[in-house]
Amino acid sequence: MESLNALLQGMGLMHLGAGQAIMLLVSLLLLWLAIAKKFEPLLLLPIGFGGLLSNIPEAGMALTALESLLAHHDAGQLAVIAAKLNCAPDVHAIKEALALALPSVQGQMENLAVDMGYTPGVLALFYKVAIGSGVAPLVIFMGVGAMTDFGPLLANPRTLLLGAAAQFGIFATVLGALTLNYFGLIAFTLPQAAAIGIIGGADGPTAIYLSGKLAPELLGAIAVAAYSYMALVPLIQPPIMRALTSEKERKIRMVQLRTVSKREKILFPVVLLLLVALLLPDAAPLLGMFCFGNLMRESGVVERLSDTVQNGLINIVTIFLGLSVGAKLVADKFLQPQTLGILLLGVIAFGIGTAAGVLMAKLLNLCSKNKINPLIGSAGVSAVPMAARVSNKVGLESDPQNFLLMHAMGPNVAGVIGSAIAAGVMLKYVLAM
Repeated sequence: MESLNALLQGMGLMHLGAGQAIMLLVSLLLLWLAIAKKFEPLLLLPIGFGGLLSNIPEAGMALTALESLLAHHDAGQLAVIAAKLNCAPDVHAIKEALALALPSVQGQMENLAVDMGYTPGVLALFYKVAIGSGVAPLVIFMGVGAMTDFGPLLANPRTLLLGAAAQFGIFATVLGALTLNYFGLIAFTLPQAAAIGIIGGADGPTAIYLSGKLAPELLGAIAVAAYSYMALVPLIQPPIMRALTSEKERKIRMVQLRTVSKREKILFPVVLLLLVALLLPDAAPLLGMFCFGNLMRESGVVERLSDTVQNGLINIVTIFLGLSVGAKLVADKFLQPQTLGILLLGVIAFGIGTAAGVLMAKLLNLCSKNKINPLIGSAGVSAVPMAARVSNKVGLESDPQNFLLMHAMGPNVAGVIGSAIAAGVMLKYVLAM
């Protein structure tokens, strides 16, 4: 009988909590969206599967060595950790002390847990290497740069303003998060508000990078919101675009883009990096990798490297990035009131970014001879190339012969630049406070 009881106690099912059960269902939902609905499958599939692995009871795949120690509830070991942190020897008090401790102290406690015989789970290791270090989002940005053509932007530099205007959604969302906190509805700190705001840029790697730096405890919810809303761009944007434009404006035909020389395409990423990085060094990591990837593409002298970055390398890193984000989909971190606020603020951020881009295009038309179709303003959010395709699709509804795709790619790639700069601004000023 004792053997049977020991066998039952060893089953994960016996330790399945309500929170873990809910998160398993959430993870299955993400897998269904990725497979059945094709919603950002390259990220949502590994994120969803990582969520499944993270919430298997007793497996501890997403736990660090210190978290495994706390989950083990050994009184002697808890007393040792509590003595180092100068707090009560119970799990809740230790977690509170760790949250207030410096990163160096947290690292010391992690090493102490390793010395006591605990090891981090495989997903925790993935997270430490891929996101904790900031490497994975940067490598993906390099790949995105290698796949980006700046030609439409260089052919019509005015569209840079559309990409810049769309970033208004980021900063408006930061204010929205702080407003919720001010009125006591949902508690958000300034770093958390900044991390949530970047969802408005519709740039998954940037959202993950900034969240990992400013609010790692919210990374799972922010990443899921960012990629889910990126997949929903064809549903979110068109009603806003139609509401802010007239039928006449949607029929505006733009002047054909000029041919951009190879020299311009080679010089642009170098000049862009120097101009931005010298003024805002905190934007250099993201923008630097993006420009480096683009330079490999446009130079034409390292085709083998460019091909590797665009395909093999970015695919490998995407796998580990997705699983690492899934490591944060654990019940005690995801099932919080803040998650609901993040989902709400995320969709508002997308809406504001879309509206700001459209309105900026209309403003430019007031003082320009060559009119811009306001529909391409919505492509200023950096969901590449989906936002540009949406602009083209809505334009074709009003005029079946009006192809806006290449025109919309200008603000689309400008949005990528804008989101990287916005992330740099957040890092510089939020971390300094």
